[in-house]
Amino acid sequence: MDIAQLSTAMSASQVQTAFGAAMLSKTLDTASVTGAQITDMIDASAMERSVNPAVGANFDMYI
Repeated sequence: MDIAQLSTAMSASQVQTAFGAAMLSKTLDTASVTGAQITDMIDASAMERSVNPAVGANFDMYI
């Protein structure tokens, strides 16, 4: 393998590594936002239960 091919291969490897790191960072950011939204939804449902404790406690099922 000559120097030009080696240089090209190393550059491609660096680009792939940088792309993988950027994608991982974006995935972690998305997971963080999703977790925060789930926490907010749980807090909102707890607030509803504190105001109306009977809501969702019983359900009628007909067959």
